[in-house]
Amino acid sequence: MTTRWENWARTESALPDRVVAPSSTEEVAAVVTDAAAAGRPVKAIGSGHSFSGIAVTDGVQLRPDRLTGLVRADTGSGLVTVRAGMPLHRLNPLLAELGLALEILGDIDRQTVAGALTTGTHGSGERFGVLATQVRELELVLADGSVVTCSATERPDLFAAARVSLGALGVITTVTLQCVPLFALRGLDQPQPLDETLESLDGLVAAHDHFEFFWFPHTTTALTRRFTRLPAGTGLRPLGRVARTVEDRLLADYAFEGLLRLGTRRPAIVPGITRLATRLTGSRDVTDLAHRVFASPRNVRFREGEYAVPRDAVVDVLRELRRWVDTHDEAVSFPFEVRFAAADDIWLSPAHERDVAYVAFHQYHRMPHERWFRVCEDVLGAAGGRPHWGKMHSLDATELAGLYPRFADFTALRARVDPSGMFANPYLDRVLGTVGSDTEVSR
Repeated sequence: MTTRWENWARTESALPDRVVAPSSTEEVAAVVTDAAAAGRPVKAIGSGHSFSGIAVTDGVQLRPDRLTGLVRADTGSGLVTVRAGMPLHRLNPLLAELGLALEILGDIDRQTVAGALTTGTHGSGERFGVLATQVRELELVLADGSVVTCSATERPDLFAAARVSLGALGVITTVTLQCVPLFALRGLDQPQPLDETLESLDGLVAAHDHFEFFWFPHTTTALTRRFTRLPAGTGLRPLGRVARTVEDRLLADYAFEGLLRLGTRRPAIVPGITRLATRLTGSRDVTDLAHRVFASPRNVRFREGEYAVPRDAVVDVLRELRRWVDTHDEAVSFPFEVRFAAADDIWLSPAHERDVAYVAFHQYHRMPHERWFRVCEDVLGAAGGRPHWGKMHSLDATELAGLYPRFADFTALRARVDPSGMFANPYLDRVLGTVGSDTEVSR
């Protein structure tokens, strides 16, 4: 008897009829072959950190626990091959021991390598792409149990699609990443008036290797984060254990959680809570190895949606959302997070063929989010925004086909490599269409 699976946000759950944890490509292929013979769907999951139903299945669930570890590493070229179930928070220290690092990371490091890539996870920096742009080769098990390798020169169409594949094309078993020499980051967190931040946004983004900011609705302050890349030999000034305990655990977790529980019962005090949270989030100046600065703990549970809008649209959409908050009684308890990424050539990457600004919107998990998320989706969608595949959104295949120039190419490739929908689930049926039926979008 299998146990019920639930994602971190508790927005999705599943009761698969079989759970397996393969440790090799050969074991994955055997599981897929057996499932195909039995007519059962297969879904490989990561760490459960997606907010969407991308990992849900009532068939065979492949868990990543044993598909981990380094396969090979070339410190000269920086090419590192890793098993797909390796969590980023375990990979980063191993790379550091080799004198290497991932070029860019997101602000959470709990995801598996394959999960982060296939959902389009990203960091922030106008010169840097989504995490999947660091991939140089993928090994996948297809729906017929065959094992294939793809790269820019070997099966290039599959490579262009599979780097951000939503798990729709096969089970990724190994990933070859282009790493860079180990480096440090100086991270400067600093509050700044929101209007000043928006007026000078292009300059702030250009002036720093990595720039992002948070903004709590009901406040007029942006909490900016400015990162500068430094040689690994730079003298490090990490956040001390006591300061980390006080700031990240006591204030950011326990105190904030307690206030939000109170705000759930009394929504009228939420604006005061967000103003207090903004005041308590002061300046911070640390220098540490990059992977320790990029990622931050996220322990208070929330709901999240996120859209990638054209870079030149971000200031207008934020001002429009601010006007809506200021003229309505919606209690929004969590901040916007605004980050930036460079254009890429990956078919279903939200940054496909355009520089983007990512606008993430949130709500505490005990509070209603539906009206607020509809407003955010309407405003960001009207600007041509594309939703993050691992976050909550309401779009379907017909709407998404108009946002991605290579959408039809992706669904056609999917029909060829998985004609029976072995890797499908309700979420993929909604956002990609049902394989082999009239609901699959073509252009």
